[in-house]
Amino acid sequence: MHYFQESSDCRAMFDILSSHIDESAMFIKGPMGMDSLEFITGVRVDCDPLTYGQLQCPCQGHNAPSPVCPPPPGLHGIYGECRRLYPEQPNPLQVTAILKYWLGGPDPLDYVSMYRNLGSPALDVPEHWHYVSFGLSDLYGDNRVHEFTGPDGPSGFGFELTFRLKRETGESAPPTWPAELMQGLARYVFQSENTFCSGDHVSWHSPLDNSESRIQHMLLTEDPQMQPVQTPFGVVTFLQIVGVCTEELHAAQQWNGQGILELLRTVPVAGGPWLITDMRRGETIFEIDPHLQDRVDKGIETDGSNLSGVSAKCAWDDLSRPPEDDEDSRSICIGTHPRRLSGKDTEQIRETLRRGLEINSKPVLPPINTQRQNGLNNDRAPSRKDSLESESSATIIPHELIRTRQLESVHLKFNQESGALIPLCLRGRLLHGRHFTYKSITGDTAITFVSTGVEGAFATEEHPYAAHGPWLQILLTEEFVERMLEDLEDLNSPEEFKLPKEYSWPEKKLKVSILPDAVFDNPLH
Repeated sequence: MHYFQESSDCRAMFDILSSHIDESAMFIKGPMGMDSLEFITGVRVDCDPLTYGQLQCPCQGHNAPSPVCPPPPGLHGIYGECRRLYPEQPNPLQVTAILKYWLGGPDPLDYVSMYRNLGSPALDVPEHWHYVSFGLSDLYGDNRVHEFTGPDGPSGFGFELTFRLKRETGESAPPTWPAELMQGLARYVFQSENTFCSGDHVSWHSPLDNSESRIQHMLLTEDPQMQPVQTPFGVVTFLQIVGVCTEELHAAQQWNGQGILELLRTVPVAGGPWLITDMRRGETIFEIDPHLQDRVDKGIETDGSNLSGVSAKCAWDDLSRPPEDDEDSRSICIGTHPRRLSGKDTEQIRETLRRGLEINSKPVLPPINTQRQNGLNNDRAPSRKDSLESESSATIIPHELIRTRQLESVHLKFNQESGALIPLCLRGRLLHGRHFTYKSITGDTAITFVSTGVEGAFATEEHPYAAHGPWLQILLTEEFVERMLEDLEDLNSPEEFKLPKEYSWPEKKLKVSILPDAVFDNPLH
């Protein structure tokens, strides 16, 4: 399951499957250029775009003149930032795919460069390996991967990934598994067309290096040293992957990713100011300093959670109509094909899940400003109401809104991991006047819980259950939320109950079921 925080720049994140690069599709370029290629398997030699000023283009042959490989402008801009940071490492060790993504290969990143960073003894930053991706942004500007949109907006997806891994004593070369990890995240972005932003968290459920480490999940933040780059194809920022323990991920869910990142910065062995990942770290920040849990608890009480939604195994049924009703637009009926979200619905959900820092950074909840400049909102008078309105939803014409249906009774279905987040949804979001969305990883289903203070929702107090195609909205009053929290208390200890588990509120015509994963993995069963 993967999580998206609220942010003014963030898009909704859906599922990421932890798939790894096939090593048969990789090779490592050595620090001395093409003459020192260390092959994992047989590969063909390409022009090295990072050393274009030093190498003869091999495609010209030995008897041809010696032209220099022309620099892809987007890549040249990113490499310029790397060269600024590492002037003594002009030709870094590099992992690349033999068959590029734009030629049909499986891995979207053309390159992952690996640098040796000496750290900063004055700041208690240890020596580490620094990984930088090339490919999430537009490297070429010729539409081979990304649509060229000009220099004023984001380049490609607008960012590249970085990762800082603590260097072990005696380690002479960087491990290559972080490149596999970065390719997995990049595949998610390309497949879903949803981007990451600082404060996002990724639930990986496996040691990042396939060892026995407690570091099994990730947060994302701005790289502390790399600055945004303006290329001919747009702006590129650098988002750093930070490895965290399960307890730290849960704290980020309950509170917010930025808050946990700040706590990690205060603990040198857990990341320090540059948030270096140490795969051998055996203690959480709460075990290292128990007082940090008090800060998290206070933050949750004061701020609530800025986790606005999750990818999930979920479904919902409209119990108001018989299953054979051809006009039934329930989002999913196990065993049938769900209707697809319209483009406007999809964009509205994405926009809904984009906003957060603009909301959570102020004690008073401001409205969403549709006049955005460079991803930032202009100042506006604050409002105490959250909003589900978006730039795209504002353009929905009245006759399209007729498609929204009011439902009398609904049945919500979640797997155990998704169900365990319902208390967070209720306590950390709805009781703070906000909304929370589950987006199905198996279809177009979306379930959004809204409070009475949320503007722009098509669910109302008079009609608390409303569907727009496969997108269901459920409006819950504060009184009902408090009651649900009492009834759902055992979800805080999911290991203590057996599946399936059902909760029902007959007078509200609402039923919630927690079901085994197999129900969602094999919907025909």
